[in-house]
Amino acid sequence: MEMVKALLDGSRNVVVLTGAGISAESGVPTFRGREGLWKNHRPEDLARADAFFQHPELVWEFYNWRRELLSECVPNPAHLALAEMERQIPNFLLITQNVDGLHAKAGSRKLMEMHGSLWQVKCTVCTHVHEDRSTLPELPECPVCGHLLRPGVVWFGEPLVPGVLKVAIDQISKADVFLSIGTSGLVQPAASFYQLAKDHGAVTVEINLEPTPNTGLMDFALHGKAGKILPELVVGM
Repeated sequence: MEMVKALLDGSRNVVVLTGAGISAESGVPTFRGREGLWKNHRPEDLARADAFFQHPELVWEFYNWRRELLSECVPNPAHLALAEMERQIPNFLLITQNVDGLHAKAGSRKLMEMHGSLWQVKCTVCTHVHEDRSTLPELPECPVCGHLLRPGVVWFGEPLVPGVLKVAIDQISKADVFLSIGTSGLVQPAASFYQLAKDHGAVTVEINLEPTPNTGLMDFALHGKAGKILPELVVGM
C-alpha cells in the first residue's frame, strides 16, 4: 500500500481503468451468473442490437428497469477518491467500462465512458443523441425525427465510439502508473490495457476484491474493497 501511494505521489501521468466491481460497492448489480437473470433472460442476450430490433419493448423494459435501479445509487468512497486523484495529478485519465454514470456524478471530468451511458439515448435513424434522466415511455421516440430511440450504450457485437480506443491507447502509452480497479480483466479491448501500459514502462497496479487472471502479471496487487483502499491512497497527495 505505502509503495503504491509513494508511486502515485510522484507521478505526473496516471491512467485508471474501472469495471463493475467499483460500482458494485454502490449497489449496482453486476449481472453475473444465474443471480443476474432478469425475468428469465440473460442480460447479455438483451444487450444486443438484434434483440432490440426484434423485441424493442422487451429490451427497453429491461433498460428502464436498470435506469430505475441506478437512480437510487450514489457514488461510493472509491468514486470520490478517483475524482480527487484527478485534481491532484497533472495528466490523468479515467477509463471506465461502466455505464452507470457514477464517476461523472462523483465529479470526475477527465473521463472516458468506453461503453457509453445508460443515461444517454440516441436515435436509431438520425444522429440525435442526448442525456435523459427522466422516466422514459415504453418505446421512446426521437424528438427530432420521431423514430425509435435506443439506449446510448455499446452493445455486444458493436464497435466502440470512433476515436475512443485511439485516445485510450495514446494516454496509456504515456502513463507512469496504470491502475486497474474492480475489473476481471477478461473483456477486450480493456483486458489488454495493462499489458500495453507495461510495454511502455508504466507501473501496473490491480485493486480488486479478489485475485483475477492478471494478478500475477501486475507489479502490485491490492485486494479488498476499492472504497477502502483508494481513499487511503489519495490521503495526503
